[in-house]
Amino acid sequence: MEKILVMHGPNLNLLGEREPGYYGSDSFESVNREITEAAAALGMECEIFQSNCEGELIDKLHAARFDCKGVVLNAGAYTHYSYAIRDAIAAIKIPVVEVHMSNVHARDEFRHKSVIAPVCAGQIAGFGKYSYLLGVQALKNIIGEGAE
Repeated sequence: MEKILVMHGPNLNLLGEREPGYYGSDSFESVNREITEAAAALGMECEIFQSNCEGELIDKLHAARFDCKGVVLNAGAYTHYSYAIRDAIAAIKIPVVEVHMSNVHARDEFRHKSVIAPVCAGQIAGFGKYSYLLGVQALKNIIGEGAE
């Protein structure tokens, strides 16, 4: 069974509490359950990881290169300024799908720019928790294409 990693960046542990107009009312735990179930339905094992710390996210990306076929990453605010996370994604050489629950392009101007997008396989934004589920599906397709 192929293993993938789904990573949540800063403040995403507060899903269900934090700005429900942007992020919905589903709890962090229920969103993770749906992600895990969606991955399993596609024949993939899914590890979930969340951190508010940039270095921990980088360490987890580095480790993923050894046992994961790809990563779905919501880097939160780090998306817009973390060149360290960008460099980690470029270094690991497994596909990373960037996801955002809110439509970052319809929000504050500083959210319009992603420094990680150029090294990601693609970006999915604006579909709430479904952004993660679409990201898992996209990753499955990318992994499948690489196997041919």
